[in-house]
Amino acid sequence: MTRIYGIKNCDTIKKARKWLEQQQLPHQYIDYRQDGISAELLAEFMQQLSWQELLNTKGTTYRALPDADKQDMTAEKAAQLMLAQPAMIKRPVLEHNGKYHLGFSEQQYQTLFGLSA
Repeated sequence: MTRIYGIKNCDTIKKARKWLEQQQLPHQYIDYRQDGISAELLAEFMQQLSWQELLNTKGTTYRALPDADKQDMTAEKAAQLMLAQPAMIKRPVLEHNGKYHLGFSEQQYQTLFGLSA
């Protein structure tokens, strides 16, 4: 089963979900805010995607952090922040065929699902 992870008010999540629906590709949507995210799932993400890629440093949630929380960032510190505030995880994370993919573009998804443009 293909899964897409994110938060429902994210524009990129909306675009990715709409694209999947238009292509009639079955998928499960997991909302971090409603469904939560476990430390184990985040660790899986971080095995395939680096914490630097996953941590959304451009979002308002991250920018609102005190400077002390942003300094000397490590994988462990980033994981704690993302677990505490899942809006700090870049979106979407797509799980397809046992692999995790970050972000959305039509071309990227067409390639992942073996569809022609």
